[in-house]
Amino acid sequence: MTEAIAPMEALLAAELPDGTGWQYEPKWDGFRCIAVRDGAAVELWSKSGKPLARYFPEVAEMIGAMRARRFVIDGELLIAAGDAVSFDALQLRLHPAASRIAKLSAATPALFMAFDCLAHGARTLAAEPLARRRAALEALLAKESHERLMLSPAAGDRATALGWLERSGGALDGVIAKRLDEPYRPGERAMVKVKLKRSADCVVGGFRYGKGSRQVASLLLGLYDDDGLLHHVGFTSALDATERTAWTAELAPLVGGAGFTGNAPGGPSRWATERSSEWQPLDPRIVIEVEYDQVTSGRFRHGTRLLRRRPDKDPRQCTCDQLAPPLTPDQLEQLVTHRLDR
Repeated sequence: MTEAIAPMEALLAAELPDGTGWQYEPKWDGFRCIAVRDGAAVELWSKSGKPLARYFPEVAEMIGAMRARRFVIDGELLIAAGDAVSFDALQLRLHPAASRIAKLSAATPALFMAFDCLAHGARTLAAEPLARRRAALEALLAKESHERLMLSPAAGDRATALGWLERSGGALDGVIAKRLDEPYRPGERAMVKVKLKRSADCVVGGFRYGKGSRQVASLLLGLYDDDGLLHHVGFTSALDATERTAWTAELAPLVGGAGFTGNAPGGPSRWATERSSEWQPLDPRIVIEVEYDQVTSGRFRHGTRLLRRRPDKDPRQCTCDQLAPPLTPDQLEQLVTHRLDR
């Protein structure tokens, strides 16, 4: 078994760089994966250096069936489950039971979205500029016809990249910018990533106290569906000491209200902990606007940032249709095919 290769990483920026010499690519929201093939041996390495082939046997089999016998390619594992490209479906693969993995790999097979080539045959490419690595990757994949082996789009014009950024949400998580003249730099933040920040007006449907405290530590956010049910969609916890004191006093009269009438915090999940179920329901009267960066299965993936209060907005106006829709399998195929045909 070869040693894991640390992938080149990206530094978050507010805007895409402009000027000549840049290559722009979609930023995919999946599991980063470096695939290594050496004859009959195939290895899949995660971003953290852990082997992934056990959890994605169908990808290992696909890599092992490619015409080229020796190569190293960098990419992203994605799964199209139902009508969306789903991060949750990826997480379900990290399961100890081989029988469960086998079942999932047959029902929802993962695809490999390739975007860099570190070696091909006897040629080591990591020290060569991106322009040559991209050409080698395209040549490598041009001989393959597997529907789950995809070449990630790339563009030299910033306008195209801004279009991707505008469409981002779900599996299309933003845009990456790379210098065409630079080598692959393992483990370094040598790329630029930009993610579109969006906002949503949410109902404060509950809160959690701080550990060992009787002050509010986080506000629990909700949105209404078409049936009038209030679903828990995330939280915001970036509150300073003064704000925590003020929120604690303001929310006290609302404790014991209906709270979330749909999906609630600490609902059925194998990831739930005892603390995740400890929350205080509120009468849903208060609306706040929050900034978010990612939505997974109708929920904010990460904590949100409180932007402002919205006393002018009725809680019932805070609906789920504000959230960025997930990337569908058809949209993924159109995005990739569009760039390959140009």
